[in-house]
Amino acid sequence: MSLIAEQSAGRHQPGGLAPTAADLADARSRFGAPGRNAVVMTMGALHEGHATLIRAARERVGADGFVVVTVFVNPLQFGAGEDLDRYPRTLDADLALAFAAGASVVFAPSADEVYPGGEPQVRITAGPMGERLEGASRPGHFDGMLTVVAKLLHLTGPDLAFFGQKDAQQLALIRRMVRDLNFPVEIVGVPTVREDDGLALSSRNRYLSPEERHTALALSRALFAARDRLAAQAALRARADALLGDPGRAENRAEALSRLGEARAAADAHAVAQAAEGRGAEAVRAAARAVLDDACHAEPPLALDYLALVDPADFTEVEDGHDGEAILAVAARVGTTRLIDNIPLTFGVVK
Repeated sequence: MSLIAEQSAGRHQPGGLAPTAADLADARSRFGAPGRNAVVMTMGALHEGHATLIRAARERVGADGFVVVTVFVNPLQFGAGEDLDRYPRTLDADLALAFAAGASVVFAPSADEVYPGGEPQVRITAGPMGERLEGASRPGHFDGMLTVVAKLLHLTGPDLAFFGQKDAQQLALIRRMVRDLNFPVEIVGVPTVREDDGLALSSRNRYLSPEERHTALALSRALFAARDRLAAQAALRARADALLGDPGRAENRAEALSRLGEARAAADAHAVAQAAEGRGAEAVRAAARAVLDDACHAEPPLALDYLALVDPADFTEVEDGHDGEAILAVAARVGTTRLIDNIPLTFGVVK
């Protein structure tokens, strides 16, 4: 084990830093516990969002479990012109945070360790889902991501693997890969962690100037506006149903909603009409888009990449009348920094 690994092992018990697969196997043999094994995969520059993942892993496996945190900036998932060289590398701080949150060992391999002999000729292909949204904006990104996740699952051998819901499309693809290729691991999604002002935690937030950060808050504001519009529509339809003798008849609901609109001078007539027609998806998109449109005229401006309301199973757009789970996802650039965010939504009554 290298000097830094020995020093880290002395500071952070039990397993310290493992730069190679052999070091990881040694740490597991020396410090492994009889409980289950978990992994949290990161690209470093750890923050409270990563700490939440690590704590969730520790809670699931218990005091007798073994929690591996990987730190590896994967070159395969960076496209031309993206920020591979710029990506922050803060290993000492990462070690401190990981062990404070409950890690047993930090596996921080080099590119040569993960890809001996250079980039792999055989890779995982993300398929059609990997070509949508983030995949369309970043061609090849998800192929590279799935390839390294598959390798790290083999190298770490976990019972459970924890990923943040902030990267919703990534999480969906990992779940699909594990299911389709029969990986013997449970994938656990952990809710997005946000800063006090609502901005989703990201290692890229550090690149934002104060003015850019103010503009970037439009991403979370747009998602929350959409969530609130959906809740308001659901409440409106519930009030209409309460007036009906037969809530199953759509025309009766429309009539009741119309009466509600007439009874309340301040009622939003457009919302009443959309709720009557079951146009929840369109209303949700419109509420989010209004916030983002304003931000596009801010100084500095927000440059919208996409706003999409999708089925979490395959990331295809949902239509009006959709009942069930959905994800509202947004990506935009502020200055030179590209940010993503999303929020889960439920339309109708999920049985």
